[in-house]
Amino acid sequence: MSLDPWRNRARRAVVSRLREGLRTNGDAPHYVICGNDPLAYRVVTELTQSYEARITVIVPSRRRTDGPDIADIKGIHLIRSDRLDEDTFRRAGLAGADGLALLHQNDVGNIHAALCAQEVEPRVRLVIRMFTPRLAEGVKRLFADCEVMSDSAMAAPAFVAAALGEPAPTDFHHAGRNFYVARRSEVRPDSIVCGLADTRERNNPRVLPADQSRADLVLAEVRGQQAGTIIAARRIIQKRRRRRPFAVLFRGLRWFVSRKLGIATIAVLLVSTTFGALLARSQGLSPWQALYSTLLTTITGSDVDLNESLGVQLIQIVLTLAGLALVPLITAVVVDAIVNARLALNAGRLRMPRENHVVVVGVGNVGTRIIRQLYELGIEVVAIDKDPAARGAPVARQLNIPLIIGDASQETVLRAASVGTCQALVVVSTDDVSNLQAALNGRSIRLDVRVVMRLFDGDLAYRIQRAFNIGTSRSVSYLAAPAFVAALMNRDVIATIPVDRHVLLVSEVVVARGSLLDGATVADASRAGEVRVIALAKFGEPRPIWTPPEAYRVGGGDRLTVVARRSGLGWLLKRTEEQPEPSPDAP
Repeated sequence: MSLDPWRNRARRAVVSRLREGLRTNGDAPHYVICGNDPLAYRVVTELTQSYEARITVIVPSRRRTDGPDIADIKGIHLIRSDRLDEDTFRRAGLAGADGLALLHQNDVGNIHAALCAQEVEPRVRLVIRMFTPRLAEGVKRLFADCEVMSDSAMAAPAFVAAALGEPAPTDFHHAGRNFYVARRSEVRPDSIVCGLADTRERNNPRVLPADQSRADLVLAEVRGQQAGTIIAARRIIQKRRRRRPFAVLFRGLRWFVSRKLGIATIAVLLVSTTFGALLARSQGLSPWQALYSTLLTTITGSDVDLNESLGVQLIQIVLTLAGLALVPLITAVVVDAIVNARLALNAGRLRMPRENHVVVVGVGNVGTRIIRQLYELGIEVVAIDKDPAARGAPVARQLNIPLIIGDASQETVLRAASVGTCQALVVVSTDDVSNLQAALNGRSIRLDVRVVMRLFDGDLAYRIQRAFNIGTSRSVSYLAAPAFVAALMNRDVIATIPVDRHVLLVSEVVVARGSLLDGATVADASRAGEVRVIALAKFGEPRPIWTPPEAYRVGGGDRLTVVARRSGLGWLLKRTEEQPEPSPDAP
């Protein structure tokens, strides 16, 4: 196994210790946050509530009208500036700061700000929010101590999995092993590392339960199993392939041919078929001869034959008259379908009705990644957005995904996207009110449709799930904020695991000598519902002990790999820190 990851972690630990040593006793670390959107609000809130730190926030002069205001958070130093230049960073006290988070939704602007920040404090830890993956790879090489992250990339898999009815597809590599999140029933018992949550009670999961056997959502080692999202996607694709082609053709005709024109055409065809059968019976024709005679009589008219009986002559007259009506009707049906298809394309409607597809409302940063991931899984997608120039519009055109331009809070727009026959409705615009209205309208069209909704307010999302029985609600900022905070503080967070409205962190923590856990047991480092130790690496040993016994002793320098809630990780970090020596004047 390569030792590079361990060397990198050791280097980060040395840098962190050096910075701690340079601080005066009692001086808290200083972090500068730039941004004024829900992600910045979550990051600042978590830093102020869970950690002891001095926080300076740089926001634009104009206050946001939507969402919470960072200025309402107590205990921060707020600076208003529309430019992130050297003067602004100096006013914010960036010189000597421990970290800088650039969280604006402008990739180029964040790069420019990072370059300006380097002029003020070359050694500052940089965490940059960026949407474009290729640009992120190049930016990371520009700076010595830099982490480039995308909140939409972190959150999109959770929305995709929820749309397919699967747990969030979290997978990661640690200490030479690969792990992923799965349902207990879908993995072998010997591959389970720990129980994550008991999700059997709807909208009320119990994370890290004391009795791990009750957890139906588990962390397991990859041993040839495929991710649940891939399996679910294949089921939908197979179901789509089994659709009857004549039923699809009939729905297409109903979609684009007017009702009156369709009824008239069907009536003429029934008349032609009925009298054709009578003609065949009266003349004793075979099936092929009957079809041949009926078609020619209907289309070209019958030759005059005065020797035929009165009944046959009447049948030929009716078939000839039906033929005179049928040809223009068929022409009208074709023209009507072409015109309606062209109008639908111009108006942003579907050209054909869809079935077992996923409707995605909002193709901003998150929506763009969702439609791309669904496309890669082979799932049919229909996108809706108010803005024809939305970020995901070029991606939708590139992938040949129908994009309906309209307000999804209107029921007619949802019906145009075939919500009545869709697999799931994923609502991820940035407006909570519009998202809620679109979700409720989707439910009014089809009561059992699976709805996955994006909401910022966690308490509101929980109450809406229970009150309206909406399957899943997610907050992008809530899912991504822990990883941004960990990167800013140089904490070694290996992975984040979304569980409904909760986020679990997989982290590696070093036990300092003289800390509260130095000499304690594994049980002392665990807390039901908060922290669970899944591995312990003794000091100097590269390979950890997986699922160590609770009575196993922990020593200074050991590394604990844990699955924890944010509050639980904060509790554990305090117990692993070196305790200050008592003052000689103390009694």
